[in-house]
Amino acid sequence: MEITTRLRPIRARHPARTAAAVACMVLGLGLIGGAAAGSWLAGDSTAAPSTPTSYADARTLWHSVPVDSLFPPVLKGVAAGPGGADREWRRIAVAPDGPCTEALDPLLAKAIRPVGCLRVLRATYTDATATTVTTVGMVFTEADREAMAALRTRFSGEGLDERADLMPRAYPVPGTVAAGFGDRERASWTVSVLADAPVIVYAVSGFADGRAVGDPQPAGEAMVTGATSAPAQAGLGHEAEGIADRIERALRKTAAPATEPSE
Repeated sequence: MEITTRLRPIRARHPARTAAAVACMVLGLGLIGGAAAGSWLAGDSTAAPSTPTSYADARTLWHSVPVDSLFPPVLKGVAAGPGGADREWRRIAVAPDGPCTEALDPLLAKAIRPVGCLRVLRATYTDATATTVTTVGMVFTEADREAMAALRTRFSGEGLDERADLMPRAYPVPGTVAAGFGDRERASWTVSVLADAPVIVYAVSGFADGRAVGDPQPAGEAMVTGATSAPAQAGLGHEAEGIADRIERALRKTAAPATEPSE
């Protein structure tokens, strides 16, 4: 049986911020044109949104849409595996929404502190054979477009997305194949700072049998043809990258109705 937790809204810390968010939502539903929808639907994380309103709307999605829209129960990965093999992942559990201090390693939380952590959403998936497990997460931030762009540049320029000491934490789930998925079992990971939304998407993968991995490898390296590391040979780079990519797509698909023009 799948273990899921209802994602709950939290009390806003500033009444003015709440009023601004509501105003942005109303304006977004009525005024946003097709250009912003195009960047979301095309899956182009480098594309700039057409207006600040559409950007602000995305910040509220963590508590304003059903959990199945953010973390679909089943993810299809056509040609997403090693050698172009098709993959399918099933959701094991969704964690309660929480702050960065509970969901992220302290060093990673420190690295993203400049953009402000609003909330973290996490879910764990397993592949069709139940031999691998992957935790995928979304960090919703308080930052504006410029601050997110600066963090994106820093992560790519300084290689922060490939540092093992900044690897995201796993979300183990008692009573499931992910029961033993902890820090020592992490094998491959990816971190993506989005440019078109105040969100950071990450994923970290490992073996479902709970084996420890002494030399975890970034997904980009583990996916290189001919790579011989344990994570590479097991396709764990493809697992992390494939699931993160589809959760990012689900996020854009969820945001699209608020940015598409009415007919």
